[in-house]
Amino acid sequence: MHEITFSTVDKPKLLSQLTSLLSEIGLNIEEAHAFSTVDGFSLDVFVVDGWPHEDTQQLRNAVEKEILKSKGNLSLNQHSLFPISEHSQTQSICSDDFVKIPIDGADVWEIDASLLKFDNKVGSGSFGVLYKGSYCSQEVAIKILKPERVNKDMLREFAQEVFIMRKIRHKNVVQFIGACTRPPNLCILTEFMSRGSVYNFLHKQRGAFKFSALLKVALDVSKGMNYLHQNNIIHRDLKTANLLMDENEVIKVADFGVARVQTQSGVMTAETGTYRWMAPEVIEHKPYDHKADVFSFGIVLWELLTGELPYSYLTPLQAAVGVIQQGLRPTIPKNTNQKLAELLERCWQQNPTLRPNFSEIIEILQHISKEVGDEGEDRHKDKSIGGFFSALRRGHH
Repeated sequence: MHEITFSTVDKPKLLSQLTSLLSEIGLNIEEAHAFSTVDGFSLDVFVVDGWPHEDTQQLRNAVEKEILKSKGNLSLNQHSLFPISEHSQTQSICSDDFVKIPIDGADVWEIDASLLKFDNKVGSGSFGVLYKGSYCSQEVAIKILKPERVNKDMLREFAQEVFIMRKIRHKNVVQFIGACTRPPNLCILTEFMSRGSVYNFLHKQRGAFKFSALLKVALDVSKGMNYLHQNNIIHRDLKTANLLMDENEVIKVADFGVARVQTQSGVMTAETGTYRWMAPEVIEHKPYDHKADVFSFGIVLWELLTGELPYSYLTPLQAAVGVIQQGLRPTIPKNTNQKLAELLERCWQQNPTLRPNFSEIIEILQHISKEVGDEGEDRHKDKSIGGFFSALRRGHH
């Protein structure tokens, strides 16, 4: 898969002409994004497949050749073609006003598998194994696809995860380090999160969050999710197992195996995620948007509050049926902060349009935190986030 960007003077039917140009080369357009500036320029970004070679120089030459053939209809400067980044899968055709970044042919995220060092296995799933290790002296988490389980769907999911993660930069989203895309060593490297998942803390270590710690965790998650949504990324599998804790007491959103860039229509279909946290519109295979993540966040917030597994008395399938047929939701404890209880109920509204955005959720959580933060701080030292993690370090679960 390759990303091709055209920057030129805006003109009528430009997008149609560029589409035809790529089609003539034999490329299939998976995504197209068109932007126009107020001063009359156009930026058109295409994600394409169908190019049979890894060598992107050949693709660049083919695009240049097609531009020359079309120069009577297409006013692009043939001398302005150069890669906009060092990423070997990204080629661009840019106006001469762009800063020309030197390139050396190196791929900025493709890693050398021979430089990987494995320490110990952290976890295992049906399709992959997670290891703690190091790469060029940096501590990393290494997710390796099991070769015997690799199929076309898995490869598509793997490619999508790399495609999304390489663009993400936020302190509340697990940082992508690199990937190896050459079989049989298919793997993704991220920063290593030393304290593991929130799910393991709650349900395996039998830990519990004091209220101030809960608000801090919820804010971290909300900020990470707000960043993803602002970049048109829907996570689609938000749950406590995908919330990881680092050594600096920061919670980060992880695992983008089923995440997707939101379509231009704004809605998506197909079931994905985990039933206990899944929004009703997703369970029912109805079109959905970023508000599906907000529903999942509501379930996560309840889980942080209670320390219980959602619908623990039901199988995942029974829970899904209850959610869509009976409007089933977890029971909010009676002593819950009123504003937090109201937020929970808003997040898991049946109608997605009634759910808040994460930007609003952040404001609500900050307001609640301010209200309760100083109140009783001196009387209840153990409610601090530091106190919580100190207890975690001592193994007092």
